[in-house]
This record gives sequence, C-alpha cells and structure tokens, in this order.
Amino acid sequence: MKKKISDIKSFRKTVNRPLILDGAVGSLLQQQGINDKDLWTSRANITEQKKVKSVHKLYVEAGADIITTNTFRTNPIAFKSAKLDYNYAEFIKQSVNLAADVIGNKNVFIAASNSPAEDCYQTERTLSSKSLIENHHKHITELWNTGKVDFILNETFGFYDEIKIVCEFCHCNKIPFIISLFTKNGETILSGEPISEVTKFIKTFEPMAVSFNCIFPETFEKIYFSLDLDCENSFYLNCGSGNFEDEDIECGISPEKYLEVIKPFANENTLFVGSCCGSTPEHTKLLRNYFDKQN
Repeated sequence: MKKKISDIKSFRKTVNRPLILDGAVGSLLQQQGINDKDLWTSRANITEQKKVKSVHKLYVEAGADIITTNTFRTNPIAFKSAKLDYNYAEFIKQSVNLAADVIGNKNVFIAASNSPAEDCYQTERTLSSKSLIENHHKHITELWNTGKVDFILNETFGFYDEIKIVCEFCHCNKIPFIISLFTKNGETILSGEPISEVTKFIKTFEPMAVSFNCIFPETFEKIYFSLDLDCENSFYLNCGSGNFEDEDIECGISPEKYLEVIKPFANENTLFVGSCCGSTPEHTKLLRNYFDKQN
C-alpha cells in the first residue's frame, strides 16, 4: 500500500530522531564517467540504469530513511534541450522506478527531486514567467502521477519567482512538498530577497519543512543562528572540495568532519538531515549510526 504523507512525520516521532536523507547521487554517477551538458546525470536513467540503481541501493544499505530520485535535471526544459527521442512521461516514470525498485517493501520513503528550471547557481533569469510555470507544473505533475513518490523535494531554489510558482502549485493541488533553499552569502537568496522573508513566505503554504541544501557548512551556521527556525526544517549541506560551479565534484569534507559540523543544527524540529554534493554513502552511514545512538 502506498504510504501517506503523514507516515513520514509519524515515523519521525516513532524513531525519535531526524530522518536520514541520502547523499549525493549525481556526483557519484559523475565519478563513473556519466555526465551530460543538458541532463547532467539524468540520461543514465535510460542508458545506465544498473549504475543508477546501484547508487540508490548503496544509500539504502547505508541506512537512509529517504532516497532521492535521480530527476534533478529531468524537467521539460532540460528534456527539450537534450532532444531525446523518448516519451517524456515514460522518461519520468523510468527515473522514479529506479528508486522504487530498490526499496521494495522496505520502510524507506522516496523524495522526487525537482530543480530550478535553469542552472541553480546562475544569478540572472533568462526564461519567461510562462515558461517557468509550464516547466514546474508539468515536471511536478509527472513525478507525482507515478504514484511512487512520497513528496516533491524542490531543491537548490534561489529565485523567488520559482519558489512562489512551486509553493502555489503544490499547495493548491495538495501535493506534499519541501522547498530547499540555496544561498551563497547566507543572507539573501540569489534573486536578492532576505532569507528570513522567504522562509516566512514559504511557511504560509504549509510545506512539510523548510529546507536548505548545497550550501557550505559555515554558511548554514550563519543562517541557523540568525533565523528563527521554529518550524519543521531539514538540511543537507555541500561536502564538495571546490566551488559550486566546478564541473568535477569531489569529496572535500570527510564523513567524520561532516558529522561534527552538523551536530549542533539538529533539533526536535528537524525532519531530516542528509548531505549534498561530494558526499558518499559513508556520510549517510555515519549520520544514521550517530542519531540511532542518541535514543
């Protein structure tokens, strides 16, 4: 039977610890030689399915309570640019199935990744509002209609217009969702709005949690101690060794170091913790072992 969204929060209360989100998927596939200008590592959902499933399986075995679909770059705009001779709905279905096949009947939830329509680090908008709306509405709908995902993880969002589009669409259609914010300076999102105002806006749409991802630990520390994160929150931070825009992503923060960094940030309102670019299943395993022992 398909899990209901309340199961995630009930499970969080039952285990009495933050749930553990998986770590980087794309950068692990990238290290295996999988990369694509338009789709990044998402083409592998068709051409290298065994490798994608293997990465999902590694995170499940490491103790992840939530795994993320390899759909960060499967949105309609990216799909059109890639000129794939493939049905779009089937592309999304196949992508989600790779995660669903791995978990089977295990008590593991599936987060469907939805990324910004354009590069998540660029600071200037080039797409029209109409294009943004069509892109997110279609991508989220196709992901949700697979019937196999538990919520939409809108990750690395740094532009207010897209945040508004996604919040309104998910809320109106009763699709459980999370907005995970990206910032470079720890004060504003990329489009210039203060993070405090953005988080306040997001909360009016009743998301599962307000999240942050792909930012470096020192930046998140600045955010954490300046914001009143009195709502359910989550975070999965950048473990890469270089800059955000680097084409090759390597681990720069060891699992042991990462655990020490995130310990002060997890509290009773934290729905889940994980790790982002450059991380590995070893990061996930250490997080799971640590929080299990806190009970």
